[in-house]
Parts: sequence; structure tokens; C-alpha cells
Amino acid sequence: MWTLADRTFSSRLVLGTGKYPSFAVMQACHEASGTEMVTLAIRRVDLSAPRGENILDFIPRERIHILPNTAGCYTAEDAVLTARLARELLGSNWVKLEVIGDPDTLFPDVEGTLEAARVLVREGFVVLPYITDDPVACKRLADIGCAAVMPLAAPIGSGLGIRNPWNLQIILEQATVPVIVDAGVGTASDAALAMEMGVAAVLLNTAVAGARDPVKMAAAMRAGVEGGRLASEAGRIPRKLYGTASSPVEGVVAR
Repeated sequence: MWTLADRTFSSRLVLGTGKYPSFAVMQACHEASGTEMVTLAIRRVDLSAPRGENILDFIPRERIHILPNTAGCYTAEDAVLTARLARELLGSNWVKLEVIGDPDTLFPDVEGTLEAARVLVREGFVVLPYITDDPVACKRLADIGCAAVMPLAAPIGSGLGIRNPWNLQIILEQATVPVIVDAGVGTASDAALAMEMGVAAVLLNTAVAGARDPVKMAAAMRAGVEGGRLASEAGRIPRKLYGTASSPVEGVVAR
């Protein structure tokens, strides 16, 4: 169990809701992953869609918490407005804050993210900001009052895994709020490695939605996150250059 703001979760895997071949496949992936929180781009919600064709019909809100995000926003003003609209639509003050700074890499605009975070925290939002793996930016967001920081492991949708473990380690050492790896995870071993490093949770989407078998990959991600967390709690042995015998050498049978 772990606590984020005013909620407690069993699962440490957060999934997205985009890029799936169908809403039915998305729902099956959410079930297989065991996730208790999914992100939702508020601009994708079509309130005029008939029942069975609205994405909200495929998310059981009694079991899965919806985390609206400000995907597609390139200014702090747009992100703040989108967060306010999400609060009106879903009746939730939680928001995954995204202010994109570059359309090619989808890296966040750090200055814009800080600006929007200040406004949203003042307005009572539970702010979970997507941010670069910059320890200084993460510390400033935590100081502003964000409920967590969510540094990218690699560019969104790239599947490259953790590109800079050293920055992530510094962020974890300095963190006063939960650290959630967001973006770049490509497969279950990436998720496991992130958890072994000590992050609170992993947020991913494309790695599951774009897999050859999305439902099977969702189950793999669940196992990876759970295994990585157990390994983090257990504590790995130190790395050594030379081998160390597992069995004692005293008392062996000699000719």
C-alpha cells in the first residue's frame, strides 16, 4: 500500500487511456494490469457520444481513479484552463500537469510547468507534474506544493527505458514527495528497474497500448512493477568484480 495526497493505492502501476485499438482492449489491459489509477486526456472525452461509445463507459470509477491530464497544452494558461474544465467535468481536483515545450520530443516546458503548478496548487488542485529528469526542477515543484513529481525516463512513447539513472537517483535522494517515473518505459524490465531504484510508482501508456499483445504486456508490466518493488524492499547484494563462493570451503572432502 502507498499513499498519494489523500488516497491510498495497492497498485503502483498507473496506465494511460490513449492509443489502444479499441476501448474494449483498453479496459482489458486495465484489468490485466491491476491498475487503480489511469490518466485521461480531458480533450478526448466526448460528452455527446452515445452510451457504449464514450471512453468513460469503459472505466469503472468505483475501482479505478481517473487522473485527468492537460495533454496537448503548450502554455501554462492552456494547462490551467484544461485543469479547471476537468474539475468541472469529473468532479475531481486531481490533475496530471503537462505543459509541452517541444512538439518533436514532447519534452516539458519547465518554466511553464512551474508557472501552472503555482496557480493550480493555490486553487486547491492535487498536482502531479510531468517534468524533465532535472533534480532542481523537481525540488522546486515539490516546494510549490505538488503532491508528487513525475520525471521522464525518456521521451514520451520512445520505449528507450531509463536513459539517465544518475539524475533519477539524485531526485530520489532529495525527494520530499513521491517520485513517479513518467514516460519512456518500453517493457517490463524497464518498469522493474525503475521500481528497484526506489520510485513510488510507474506511469506508462504506449508500451502497453502499442505492444503486439497489449493485454499480455499489461500483465507483464504488473509483474515487473511488483517484482521491482519487492527487490527494492529486499535490498540487492553489492556488485563485485570477482566471484564469491556460495558454499564454505572448510571441511570439504580431500583425497
